[in-house]
Amino acid sequence: MAEHHFHLQANWPGLRNDVGDISVGNLITKVSIPPEMDGPGIGTNPDEMLLGAAATCYIITLAAMMERSHLEKEALTMESEGIVDVTNAIITYKKIIHRPFILLKKDATDLDIQLAQRLAEKAEKSCMISRAIQGNVEIELQAFINISTN
Repeated sequence: MAEHHFHLQANWPGLRNDVGDISVGNLITKVSIPPEMDGPGIGTNPDEMLLGAAATCYIITLAAMMERSHLEKEALTMESEGIVDVTNAIITYKKIIHRPFILLKKDATDLDIQLAQRLAEKAEKSCMISRAIQGNVEIELQAFINISTN
């Protein structure tokens, strides 16, 4: 069994509304509470970082699955949305919605479209971040698949 270890360094110099910084691998950034939660909104925040982890894991997993399936594409882009609920001062990361847009090559067939849809669904279940948050954060998929006209 192979294990990969990632190490993060964090510095938080003050209290709730201060600004800290983190460093892990190639990610070096300021962190603070977002303005939506009455924070200073400097750098990134845990809400954005969880959304970023889930989105990048998903799109990389999808691209790898498409490659292994020899499904050629013109483009693969995505929007993801994180929904955080605050009820009675309890903050809960409620839902993540992934909206991948897969643009297949001009000569794609109906079978290619069906394969792209299956892979889009399978990637969400296969991504390690999706599996890590399963049962705690709902993940919704809204895949859009088109064929290039070029």
